[in-house]
Amino acid sequence: MATNRTFTMIKPDAVQENHIGGILSMIEEAGFRIVEMKKVLLTPERAGQFYEVHKERPFYQDLVKYMSSGPIVAAILEKDNAVADFRTLIGATNPAQAAEGTIRKKYAKSIEANAVHGSDSNENAQLEGEFYFA
Repeated sequence: MATNRTFTMIKPDAVQENHIGGILSMIEEAGFRIVEMKKVLLTPERAGQFYEVHKERPFYQDLVKYMSSGPIVAAILEKDNAVADFRTLIGATNPAQAAEGTIRKKYAKSIEANAVHGSDSNENAQLEGEFYFA
């Protein structure tokens, strides 16, 4: 069942490069409403908790280090069919493969520094949103 909310975060690379405003503009222009938003500096422990699903993967430690390297902007977005529409808006994980007009095509630097996170399911959108906005 489709829900009308999803979770996103603007990652440290995009925050450091001063892309918060541009990314938020793209989100709003795509018809999303920002329900909640905050800027946070994750500790390595907190980043590890968020990405615990990847704990056994070889990239886990680098991911935790990266996500705690600078502030992120976490937000809950609202729109009909929010999860699927936001995944379309952000584009492929690899910015070289992302479609023109997507957030990652415009702002991502690499597969790792890909500017934004977007929930991949309604269930994860709820869990991830609760992680930041309990």
